[in-house]
Amino acid sequence: MKVPTAASEAQLEQLRREAEINGRVSRPGIHPPNAPFPTTSYYELPLLKPPVWTWEVPAYFFVGGAGGAAAVIGVMARVSGSSPKLVRDARWTAAIAAGLSMPLLIADLGRPERFLNMLRIFKPQSPMSVGAWIVAAFGGASTAAVLFPRKLADISAFASAALGLGMSTYTGVLLGATAIPVWSENVKTLPLHFGASALASAASALELMGNKEKALHGLALGAAAFETYIGFELERKGVKTDLLLLGGILSGPLPLALRLLGVRRVAAAAQLAGSLITRFAWVQAAKESRK
Repeated sequence: MKVPTAASEAQLEQLRREAEINGRVSRPGIHPPNAPFPTTSYYELPLLKPPVWTWEVPAYFFVGGAGGAAAVIGVMARVSGSSPKLVRDARWTAAIAAGLSMPLLIADLGRPERFLNMLRIFKPQSPMSVGAWIVAAFGGASTAAVLFPRKLADISAFASAALGLGMSTYTGVLLGATAIPVWSENVKTLPLHFGASALASAASALELMGNKEKALHGLALGAAAFETYIGFELERKGVKTDLLLLGGILSGPLPLALRLLGVRRVAAAAQLAGSLITRFAWVQAAKESRK
């Protein structure tokens, strides 16, 4: 182990004093031998900055995910010859969600030109760049699916569904690609969790619109069962916050039991609430992990 020189110690002491004068630090950090890697620097400044996202970002995660899953359900309904009402409702849900997603994202960025700048270059290795292109393309395709004539609408709906798969899961990939431990340690879980949550919220929203197809019930039931499993896995890993627990209960075991008892509408409402809370819970978990 390299021993610090007197000169380097003097420099550190000078920096510490300057930091105290500027009001940035109360006392030097202490790192005992064999202790875990510290979360703060020598001057007790965090090594990793917590996310500074406001409510628009988790709301965007929820709305975009539900819209993407709704686009997929719409295509499945169209191909299987389901009721025209379900196809129409699914397409409109996707289009409205796309219409809300971009303003929410721009509101967090601050200015519209910042979103446009993200579209100047496509970077396949960047989840944020890929996500920006997915949002823009999904908005165009889902809007065309409700405005164009039938054949063009069907083609646009298939494009919207393909992009909808990305809308439902890419935000989970985006979080997992960061250095924040609670996200990076669940890099494989987050896309699956967000995807199941998006499917549950889309199917539940369509049920609350009056669509009673058994397939919707089956999709929502499967999503509730999967989210129940995800909840147990997160508990086993030690990922615990009150908000995440609440979202997990409303998304998993509660609607699972209600659907098995035949109480579909109450289960649908619970899954919508749970899906929304889950997005806020993951952002909050990152903020709490940095305290």
